[in-house]
Amino acid sequence: MPVTPYHFGPSGLLGYIFRKWIDLPVFVLANVVIDVEVLLVNMINTGRPIHRLSHTFLFGTVVGAAWGLVAYLGLPGLKWLMKVAKIPYQTNGLKIILSGILGVWFHVLIDGIYHYDVKPFWPMRKNPLFNLLSHSQVKWICVICFVILAVLYILSLRTKNRRKTTS
Repeated sequence: MPVTPYHFGPSGLLGYIFRKWIDLPVFVLANVVIDVEVLLVNMINTGRPIHRLSHTFLFGTVVGAAWGLVAYLGLPGLKWLMKVAKIPYQTNGLKIILSGILGVWFHVLIDGIYHYDVKPFWPMRKNPLFNLLSHSQVKWICVICFVILAVLYILSLRTKNRRKTTS
């Protein structure tokens, strides 16, 4: 992705739709956490490639599980965040860890399609995902997913407000 926020559309939509099984904030934030690697590579100026080990399914699993553990330790903050967003939130440790891993994998999948230097199936050097869709198609899918997410979220808030006023 040219900019990490594009990931919020697809990850937010999937996380929102499947929030019964996926920890929404952990899944979505895993899509940001993974790009700490890119930030560090750019800050340290180690050159190309900018997508390295954490942008693989193998090492991404470790990063996602570690992120899930950190998120579990910050559970009160996640509960507060979901309360502010008015989204029902029930979770457990296993759900959080798996959501961290799945969130990172989802990011690797999208970046694997978009970036030539991502090696999702490392140690395999070839990226069979690259260019399955054009850059423009990937961006449009991300934006459309974000719009659908926004509509679903607004509709759920309106439904909750109607229930409150009728009861």
